[in-house]
Amino acid sequence: MNLLYFIPLLDFSVIKPDFGLLAWSTLIFLIFWFGIGKLAFKSIIKALNDRASDIQSALDSAKKTREEMANMKAENEKILAEAREEKARIIKEAKEAGNQIIAEAREKSKEDAQRILVNAKNEIENAKKAAMVDIKNQVGVMALDIADKVIRKELSTQQPQQEYVKKLVDEIKFN
Repeated sequence: MNLLYFIPLLDFSVIKPDFGLLAWSTLIFLIFWFGIGKLAFKSIIKALNDRASDIQSALDSAKKTREEMANMKAENEKILAEAREEKARIIKEAKEAGNQIIAEAREKSKEDAQRILVNAKNEIENAKKAAMVDIKNQVGVMALDIADKVIRKELSTQQPQQEYVKKLVDEIKFN
């Protein structure tokens, strides 16, 4: 190999390129830039624009979803408040109904107790009257028995009394 071919390379410097190298490098760069611009830049720009529109639509969708969630939260809180009010109303009505039932039961028990008391007093009075009648009957029977025994004893021994009794018996037969 001949070293003469490599001599220009020994003199080559990146810091101070010669005019031919600079012209060809510029021309190749411009052709490359133009080719890449026609082929790749349009698809890259399109992809970037698509990506930007996708990101924007995702942000819009997220914003819309956030607003819907806020609306749902407000609606849920409203429903919860209504449910709490309904629960309080139902509890209040249940307490009132319970108190009313208790009051009615007390009133009914008072009426039943009063009725039972009146019936008991009437039964006691009737039993008392029946007992008094029975006692009077027994006392009358006992008095008659005693009077019968006393009269028999008296009549068996005394003649004038026997005559008086006969007279009374005769008077009874005539009436």
